[in-house]
Amino acid sequence: MRIAIERRPYDSNLMKYLSPVLAIVLTLISGGLIFMIQGQDPWAGLYTFFILPVSDSYGWSELGVKAAPVLLCAMGLSVCYRANIWNIGAEGQLLMGALIGSWAALSWMDSSSSWVLPAVLACGAIGGLLWALIPAVLKNHFNTNEILTSIMLNYIALNLLLLAVHGPLKDPHGFNFPESALFTDAVTLPIIMEGTRLHLGLILGLFAVATLWVVMARTFLGFQLKVIGLDASAGHFAGYQQRRLVYFSLLLCGALAGLAGISEVTGPIGQLVPSVSPGYGYAAIIVAFLGRLHPVGILLASLLMALVYMGGEMGQIDLGLPLALGSLFQGMLLFYLLACDFLISYRLRIQPSVKPMAFPDTSTGVSQ
Repeated sequence: MRIAIERRPYDSNLMKYLSPVLAIVLTLISGGLIFMIQGQDPWAGLYTFFILPVSDSYGWSELGVKAAPVLLCAMGLSVCYRANIWNIGAEGQLLMGALIGSWAALSWMDSSSSWVLPAVLACGAIGGLLWALIPAVLKNHFNTNEILTSIMLNYIALNLLLLAVHGPLKDPHGFNFPESALFTDAVTLPIIMEGTRLHLGLILGLFAVATLWVVMARTFLGFQLKVIGLDASAGHFAGYQQRRLVYFSLLLCGALAGLAGISEVTGPIGQLVPSVSPGYGYAAIIVAFLGRLHPVGILLASLLMALVYMGGEMGQIDLGLPLALGSLFQGMLLFYLLACDFLISYRLRIQPSVKPMAFPDTSTGVSQ
C-alpha cells in the first residue's frame, strides 16, 4: 500500500473553506505539544493563551484594539492579492503612516480646531500611500518585482522612524528616551467604550470592511481587479488598464496601512515610539489568506490574530513563557495554512501495492 498525490479535476470548494479550519486545529495541537515540552499543562497553556485574555469585558475591548490595525492592513492587502499583486510592504507603509501622521500631530496638537484630527488621520493615510507609490512606479515602469521592492522598503521605513524619534521628533523633555511628546486630546482618537482603550480605529476598520466588500463584489472596478488577478492577458485583451489597477491596488493598500499606523499612535499609544508595530503588517498577510481574501473572513481572522497577540502577552505574564511564543503561533498558523491549501488542488489517494509479475523459469519449469 502506498500514498499517491494526484491532481484534482477541479479545485475543491469544500477544502477552500475547510483549509483554514484545519490549519487552526493543527496549530492548536502543535501549541499543546509545545506547552508540554516547556513543562506546562497543555490544556492550561491553551486556556491561558486563547480563553483567559477574553474572559471579561475589558479583554474583549483589548481584542478590538489589537484587531483594528491588522484589519485595516489586511483589507488593503486583500485587494492587492486579488489582483495578483504581491505587496509585502504593509509593515513599512504602516510605519510611514505613523511617522508622517505624528509629524502632523505634533505640529497641530496645540490647535483647538475640529479639523485637526481628521487632517492628522489624512496625513497618516497619505504617508502610507506615498510609500506604496514607490513599488507601484517601479513595477509599472521598470518591471521590478513588487515582492522585493516592497519588503525592502519596510526596513527603510523602520530606520526612518528610528531616525525621527532619536532626532527631530524626539521629546526635548522626555529624559532622552527615543519617543515624541505625548499627543494632546485634540489629536487623539476618541474612546468608544468608557473605561477601556477601545478607540475609533476599530470603527474605521469595520468601515473599510463594508466599503471594500461592496467595491469588490458589486462594482466594475472590483470585477476588473479579479480578472487581472486570474488572467492578466485576458484583462489586457478586454481593454482593462492594468497599470491603473496596479496603482489603485497598491495605493489603496498603502493608505489603509498608513491609516492603521496613525490610528495606533493617536489611539492606544498616544505618541510616536520605536515599537509602533509588533509586526501588524506581516501578520496581516496571514490574516488575508486565512480569511480567504473575503471581508468577513478577514474580520474573523483579524480577531483570531489579535487573540494570538494577547495570548502571547498573557503567556509571558502568567506562565513565564517568552513573548516570542506568539510569533511562533503565527508562523505555525501560516505553515499549516499553506500545507492545507495544497489539498485544494490535490488529493491523497491510498493505492494498493502492485506485486511484481511472476515469469516462468524455463530452465526448471517452475514459476518464480
